[in-house]
Amino acid sequence: MRSSADVVIIGAGIMGLSVAYNLAKRHGLTNVSVLDATYLCGGASGRNGGGVRAQWSDESNIRLMQRSLALFREFAREHRINTWFRQGGYLFLTRAPEQAAALRESVALQQRCGLASELVEPGELRRIVPELDPAGVLLGSYNPDDAVVFPWPFVWGYAQGASELGVEIVPFTRVTSIERGPNGIERVVSERGSIATKIVLNACGAFSPHVADMVGVKLPTRPHRHEICASEALKPWLLPLVADLSNGLYFSQSMRGEIVGGISNERVPAGESQESSARFLALYARAVVKLIPRLSALKVVRQWAGLYDLSPDATPIVGAVDEVPGFYLASGFMGHGFMMAPIIGQLLAKAIAERTLPPELDGYRLSRFGAGAILAPGDKTNVGHRERMIIG
Repeated sequence: MRSSADVVIIGAGIMGLSVAYNLAKRHGLTNVSVLDATYLCGGASGRNGGGVRAQWSDESNIRLMQRSLALFREFAREHRINTWFRQGGYLFLTRAPEQAAALRESVALQQRCGLASELVEPGELRRIVPELDPAGVLLGSYNPDDAVVFPWPFVWGYAQGASELGVEIVPFTRVTSIERGPNGIERVVSERGSIATKIVLNACGAFSPHVADMVGVKLPTRPHRHEICASEALKPWLLPLVADLSNGLYFSQSMRGEIVGGISNERVPAGESQESSARFLALYARAVVKLIPRLSALKVVRQWAGLYDLSPDATPIVGAVDEVPGFYLASGFMGHGFMMAPIIGQLLAKAIAERTLPPELDGYRLSRFGAGAILAPGDKTNVGHRERMIIG
């Protein structure tokens, strides 16, 4: 392991590796070390459903995801790796009048931004998914350009690309402390040794608060366990990823034929447990069979869990921490870090290399939470915003 580095990135998920790759590729910063406590794809980057979409309800996220989708589309060519990119679209469904009204506003905004999104009345849903039972559905929205990918090749592709450019990637290496001096960060200490550095990026997802604590920063984020499962392989029949806004159900069909999906479940223990539960399977099975009755005989072959990284205002926390010179954050992505990583990686690499935050990330600053964001160790953060879960 290197004894010194220009930048140390803690967390070798897709976010940390995207930043590392862009630091080397776009800015010539190759003396970069990426440390991770486990293996590549051991965190949320290897545990998600692989959905990537531009259907959002605010313009900033739409614009960012338009760029991120373009990067996803070109990733296989740039990194010479098969990503199983399948552009079948996202089909959102609503069952409540207030959700339907919000969906109409979102689609109008998406169309103004140039998306091919369209509203789909209940009687026309079977045009997109013939097997779907529209009973109880008030409205749908569909963007054919949204996509589903296999997550792991993106982690591997960024890792290989960064390594070829000179970035050091060190898995199975837990960071134990970050040393600070009068002018900022001086050293990252791990179980395998220490690295002298002036810049540290905390890209640990739901585990980011532990690293932030090392420099006296209290992040107002918390982990939330999200479960997911995959079925036996079926013949290809499902084109889009289908998402029901009433219960958080979502599912898609992989290029290998599996039905991969999950559902919101608020009754999970607080903390960082990534165990699976029978309750999740019951919730998921009932909801998916209600929507697609022909799936009643479907066999589930794998089930797993990962951690959403929840921020109090459902918006990421990205950029430099003013009170700790040299300390940067990439956290609070609400389960959407994977789909945003390609474009966030470019923008955050630019912020680190040029010491200035791009305007696209201005609303993501930690400072928006006020003085409560920086507390002495042991204090608690008083979060005054209502959390809201968003389907991935």
